[in-house]
Amino acid sequence: VIRVVGILCLISVAAALDFKYHHAEELEAYLKSVHAAYPSLTHLHSIGRSVEGRNLWVLVLGRFPTHHKIGIPEFKYVANMHGDETVGREILLHLIDFLVTSYGRDPVITRLLNNTRVHIMPTMNPDGFEATKVPDCYYSRGRYNKNGEDLNRNFPDAFESNNASIQPETRAVMNWIKNETFVLSANLHGGALVASYTFDNVTGSSKGYSRSPDDDVFIHLAKTYSFNHASMYKGTGCDNRQTFPEGITNGYSWYQLEGGMQDYNYVWGQCFEITLELSCCKYPPADQLEKFWRDNKVALIEYIKQVHLGVKGQVTDKNGDPIPNAIVEAKGRPHVCPYRTNQLGEYFLLLLPGTYVINATVPGFKSLLKTVEIPDTTGNFSALKQDFSFPEVSVRSRAASCPKIPLYQELEWASAAVKPTLHHILVLMTVLLVIFQ
Repeated sequence: VIRVVGILCLISVAAALDFKYHHAEELEAYLKSVHAAYPSLTHLHSIGRSVEGRNLWVLVLGRFPTHHKIGIPEFKYVANMHGDETVGREILLHLIDFLVTSYGRDPVITRLLNNTRVHIMPTMNPDGFEATKVPDCYYSRGRYNKNGEDLNRNFPDAFESNNASIQPETRAVMNWIKNETFVLSANLHGGALVASYTFDNVTGSSKGYSRSPDDDVFIHLAKTYSFNHASMYKGTGCDNRQTFPEGITNGYSWYQLEGGMQDYNYVWGQCFEITLELSCCKYPPADQLEKFWRDNKVALIEYIKQVHLGVKGQVTDKNGDPIPNAIVEAKGRPHVCPYRTNQLGEYFLLLLPGTYVINATVPGFKSLLKTVEIPDTTGNFSALKQDFSFPEVSVRSRAASCPKIPLYQELEWASAAVKPTLHHILVLMTVLLVIFQ
């Protein structure tokens, strides 16, 4: 009887999430109560500490919350990177509440969590949040971390050497990205109402748009969020000066940004990330939080489902053992840091429905090419499966170096569908030499 009462108490604590702002101690207590109430569905850990020593908490949800399982993609939401942009912090707590209470009752949420490992970080900048004493719709010093650094200008940049002094919060996220096989992500901000996508920066002529090799996928991802949001898709923005058709924008088209987290995820983390601006007011009154949750609830779920787009599989040798660091790319979509298999030989490529040639390469051996017809797989909660086996290989691939400053403009010809000239071929050979040196 005592045990049953104890469990009921834990569940009631986990369910009693008010629409208010939760400071560090309350946020930690809530996450711990959820994990205690749902120990087999959740895993709570800190990926590091802030400048002032606060834990950077991540709650993981899924059928196998404690570790990666072959074939199950990793997804993440990160909020409150700017400490005074607070809506994302709170709606992620309500997302956690919705997921754990729906699991086993709602068939869609149950399938989603059975086939996806979802990582939720409610705050990347807890010091900045605590430093924001007076909530305001506009800029405050709480935007920055304790060292006065803007964390969304603090990552290594994909186009130029920004020589940033990497902050503890940034370093923790970089290590987190390195240690997980993240496939899809979103970064929750405030101060506008739009879904923004890679690239944020550019070198050379761009004509106002910085296009990635996977531009079609990014547009789809941004629209998935905006069209499932209560009003983002209308594109009206926050004032008459700022309109975003269909509620989306290329990051660079909006404004140039150096050292941002979404470009870092895509280039070095093999993870597609978009930036979600969720509120015109950065730190709105608490009585508006329930409406923000209602406006974003469907979009948050539909966006997670997109982690199952495209194709996935394993690359193995003649003995059936996994080959780590094998390159697996879709032809015509060259990443300057080629996308590689993880330690289990797995790859995940987000691609829209269509016909693609997938190229698997182990340096020193002949590439394997397979033509795949990719259906819309999000409703199945599993990307198309396509494995590769290298019959001559019985050694593990060594990691090839990746340029510290990938110069994507050198590969623009490949995604712009123009015929390669001798100059282009020489440029590509130079880039590949850098990668494989």
